[in-house]
Amino acid sequence: MATEVKLPRLGQGMESGTIVRWLKAEGEQVAKGEPLYEVDTEKVTQEVEAEADGVLLKIAVPEGEVPVGRTLAFIGSEGEEVPEGSGNGAGPGSAPAEAQPAGAERPAEGAAREPEREQGREAAAAAAESQPAPAPAGDRADGRIKASPLARRIARERGVDLAQIRGTGPEGRIVAEDVERAEAQPAPPPAAAPPPGEVEVVPLTTIRKTIARRMTEAWEAPVFQISMSADMTRANEVRAQLVERLRDGEAKPTVSDVLTKVAAAALMRHRELNATFHGDAVHLHPSANVGIAVATDRGLVVPVTPGAERLTIAEIAARRVDLVGRARAGRLQQADLDGGTFTISNLGMYGVEQFVAVLNPPQVAILAVGAAEERPVVREGELLVVPLMTLTLTCDHRAVDGAGASEFLATVRAFLEEPALAL
Repeated sequence: MATEVKLPRLGQGMESGTIVRWLKAEGEQVAKGEPLYEVDTEKVTQEVEAEADGVLLKIAVPEGEVPVGRTLAFIGSEGEEVPEGSGNGAGPGSAPAEAQPAGAERPAEGAAREPEREQGREAAAAAAESQPAPAPAGDRADGRIKASPLARRIARERGVDLAQIRGTGPEGRIVAEDVERAEAQPAPPPAAAPPPGEVEVVPLTTIRKTIARRMTEAWEAPVFQISMSADMTRANEVRAQLVERLRDGEAKPTVSDVLTKVAAAALMRHRELNATFHGDAVHLHPSANVGIAVATDRGLVVPVTPGAERLTIAEIAARRVDLVGRARAGRLQQADLDGGTFTISNLGMYGVEQFVAVLNPPQVAILAVGAAEERPVVREGELLVVPLMTLTLTCDHRAVDGAGASEFLATVRAFLEEPALAL
């Protein structure tokens, strides 16, 4: 019996996903564990692997948004019939499946008809090229451009203006092939500049909508902030020593890596901060899964380093380089973002001296880090100039009290001023 390919729940809170493209065609052989299709969730676009061996008998949802658990395709033996009604699983925004009796087109026939499909694609491309240039986005009925997530990503990476492309997908939607075709053609003459003062409307992307929703949730929590400044003299010395001992190909440790290590060690001593809030209960976690806020073209993401308290600074640096690189390339997996118990947001590299970070629900605390600046301090009657870095901790008062938060932040400061204490 054919195996149904259903949209899995790839992360906590995932209710739906957008099918971007299929990596296998109907009639092709599929191996278990082999990438089968790409799906766009609220935070990442990732490949989903096949859960069975066999032939891809039918794709029920070519593209578009579908809920978790919806049947997307069928895998089975060559010549096996597909269950009746299998073409009716398309979700909103997806192209309707071709109506036909169950098993009307066998996988072998699907492979045989590939030249016909190719001719159809070429005809669609020729028709698109023969039509007049599309109207600018602002002249469209709803002011929005219909494009698949993959098309948007390719256009952004290659500097292609989606407003100048006529889509060949369902209902005129722009697909990846349209962007690639437009890139190969000469650029049209620049449009006239909009009148001075005209408002530009930029619709929210999926990830911006997610950020907006989560930040709204965060502001509903009763929060408080406390700040302390840490002398970074010893932390900077330790980082410099680690850099000196680097081998070829190893990641260069940064202040963020040192912070991740000392924060994880402090969380193990103050477990009420290594927690998540769930309505009528607080979950205290056994490991410090520290997330680092990363700015990308798509928006802010927080990839997680699990069990940071058990890792060396060098291991944390290697993990950070991998995560940040994949985050900015749009190749994060949902697993990279799940399970965080605490977040660090560092804006010191931008020269920011101090700021307040917004909670990352359901976590109960987030640490905002400013730049280390030389400032005068008086110690034992002597005036000294030392590199001070301001740390601001935002806490959910439903789970954390001021005393506990202050003790945690004092421990972080002590570990930064004497990193050996964190080992």
